[in-house]
Amino acid sequence: MTAPVPLLPAPEERLTRYERLRDRLLRDPDWARAIRWLAPLVVTALAAVLRLANLAHPAQLAFDETYYVKDAWSLWTLGYEGTWGQGADDAFLARQDLPLSEQGAFIVHPPLGKWLIALGMAIGGPDNSAGWRLATALLGTGSVLLVYLIARHLSGSVVVATVAGTLLAIDGVSIVMSRIALLDGILTFFVLLGVLFLLHDRRRTIPQLEKRDPDAPDPFWGPVLWRRPWLVAAGLALGAASAVKWSGLYVLAGFGLYVVVTDALARRRAGVVLWPTAAAFRQGPVSFVLLVFPALAVYLASWTGWLVTSGGYDRQSDPNPLIALWNYHQSMLGFHVGLTRGHPYASPAWEWPFLLRPTAVWVGDDPGACGTDHCIAVISAIPNPLIWYGGVAAAVYLLYRLVRGWIRRQPVGPEFSVPLVGLAVTYLPWLMFPERTIFQFYTVVMMPFLVLALAMTLRVIAGAREDPLHRRQSGERTVLISLGFVVLVSAFFLPLWTGMSVPYPFWLLHNWLPGWI
Repeated sequence: MTAPVPLLPAPEERLTRYERLRDRLLRDPDWARAIRWLAPLVVTALAAVLRLANLAHPAQLAFDETYYVKDAWSLWTLGYEGTWGQGADDAFLARQDLPLSEQGAFIVHPPLGKWLIALGMAIGGPDNSAGWRLATALLGTGSVLLVYLIARHLSGSVVVATVAGTLLAIDGVSIVMSRIALLDGILTFFVLLGVLFLLHDRRRTIPQLEKRDPDAPDPFWGPVLWRRPWLVAAGLALGAASAVKWSGLYVLAGFGLYVVVTDALARRRAGVVLWPTAAAFRQGPVSFVLLVFPALAVYLASWTGWLVTSGGYDRQSDPNPLIALWNYHQSMLGFHVGLTRGHPYASPAWEWPFLLRPTAVWVGDDPGACGTDHCIAVISAIPNPLIWYGGVAAAVYLLYRLVRGWIRRQPVGPEFSVPLVGLAVTYLPWLMFPERTIFQFYTVVMMPFLVLALAMTLRVIAGAREDPLHRRQSGERTVLISLGFVVLVSAFFLPLWTGMSVPYPFWLLHNWLPGWI
């Protein structure tokens, strides 16, 4: 007598509630199309509200706005950064006679970010605090959309992309650096734009490189590809990043190496005999031309105002304007390398993963404004702690998966490698300058790659379709509960990201570590 065969649950019963809902929606093409359009729009709209609402507060120069906003107005009026006299901040805000002279000032950052700030000031006037922050707010909102698109490209999932975009939309350091006219939020936008273009290039060229053609004219080397418009677009975007802050050069160099490595691995999969040599010495120089030359062109174009005028700093150091510009850059490099001035909010790069010293970019004190005797208003560039620490842990997990894949000779997808490359090029270079005065808010450029790492890790926690039903159910609940806590923590910290007046004891509740004060 044979044992009875156990009844298997119906296919519909082997799915979690989320999977049943997803499949039902995807079977309807109209719903699927609507979700693909609505998800990024809703995420971007959320980011816009958090970054644009009450953007004019505080109506005064906050932190390093005292440099960048004034330099932006100088660029708009002179074409280069002039020298500001005594009492410039007060005169600037009151729109009195501005003490701006035509003598060139020694400025240590390229001009593109300040030109973008100047566009907002041209619309609202130099005394309009919302105007001088408009560019950073719009580009900060755009960065959220770019993270959505990058995550969608890496994962192929609207849900994963929505999680990644939402995490950046509600993160504190991203919100603050979008509401203050500093350069780092602008830098973040162009870095992400360059990464998105590189991913489009990989999608277009990897299939061409992997194609196995027995009749190929040169099976030892493989093809050399010149027609790579997305690589040129990435060079333009990363050149713009470098024209905002020099740290964009690390991103250009790091992702340039990533292009060479992925080219080499694709040639190996295609059976090319000399695949490392072909990628490095045949395709490599071509990729260098397509990526770096456009970047250099954008960088030089950003200096047009300095080149076509005669009053900029060091402009007269040589009759050849390009040599004069080179002389200026040598002075800038000397400043950056030797910058060791102390600052109460300085935080060396080794501290950043532990979030020991976030930067307070503005502090106000308005007694009675919140209904109590002692109120305080603070803008603190502190990330959502759950997103930050979760992102750091997720990056460690992705690194483990990457190393394990190499050891076992198993392919590791770009959803694991791209966030790690992004973190490497935006974080590791700062470790080389332990004595330099740097700040925790520089991590705004790292934050998109941390949320990408976190979103990819949450996807693993939620479980794959081939996992047992109970595993997927518990995984989905864990992810949903975790995201719920993340949203609550963002709501709790929002007053400190937007400069609301709050009771002093309420502010103290947010100082979870001694260095957060």
